[in-house]
Amino acid sequence: MNVQFDFSSRHAMVFGGTTGINLGIAQAYARAGARVTVVSRKQANVDAAAATLSALGLGLGLVADVRDEQAVAAALAQAVAAHGPIDVLVSGAAGNFLAPAAQMSANAFKVVVDIDLLGSFHVARQALQHLRQGAASLIFISAPQSTVPMAYQAHVCAAKAGVDQLARVLALEWGALGVRVNAISPGPIEGTEGMRRLAPQGEEGAALVRQMVPLGRMGTTDDIAQLAMFLGSDAAGYISGAVIACDGGAQGQLSPMILAAADGALKKT
Repeated sequence: MNVQFDFSSRHAMVFGGTTGINLGIAQAYARAGARVTVVSRKQANVDAAAATLSALGLGLGLVADVRDEQAVAAALAQAVAAHGPIDVLVSGAAGNFLAPAAQMSANAFKVVVDIDLLGSFHVARQALQHLRQGAASLIFISAPQSTVPMAYQAHVCAAKAGVDQLARVLALEWGALGVRVNAISPGPIEGTEGMRRLAPQGEEGAALVRQMVPLGRMGTTDDIAQLAMFLGSDAAGYISGAVIACDGGAQGQLSPMILAAADGALKKT
């Protein structure tokens, strides 16, 4: 059952908001009445998401790569010119792939760190001047890899651990400005690119994933969206510096899923 939130007259901006979990978050804010801006580096994804959001209300799609700080700054300026100061900012752009550390190039490692961690810093730093004075919520999208070491995920483990600490530090530094900073750590979410890349496929693979989740099911994008809306709402007005798992109780224990997916992928190479 969904809780009803009212974001009328508020501006929600979602980086990485054109697919998967982040698109689900953007759509939920739009359904709750927010003016929504989504940003992604692929024009086709931006166009499709903007069309969907416009059908729900007022939506704006912009193209920017979070690795490019000036592009991020330009997107933020465009969004504010169109929709006003940002009440809720979600930084969710991410990259991932399966790779043994010994076979991963330095550049491959750097790509994920640049998207996930440096990109999150770019978004937060450039957005600060555009956040609603005294009443803004900044939400990072993290991952279980931030706290649980997982084979074939050295790059993501390092990057997401940094994202978690970035959220905590910004909560300390920006609290006096009225900016709350938190992070969401999603568990296995069905129908996402992450599950296609990191989980064994087919019904047997889905059964393995469900076995690792105490609630006995995979999550949905709406599960994450509901948490994002809560964190962006006045109901979470005293929550800052938190990294909140939304994983059905799995507590990040997804290593068997990663290992099974990697084993299948490596056998094909």
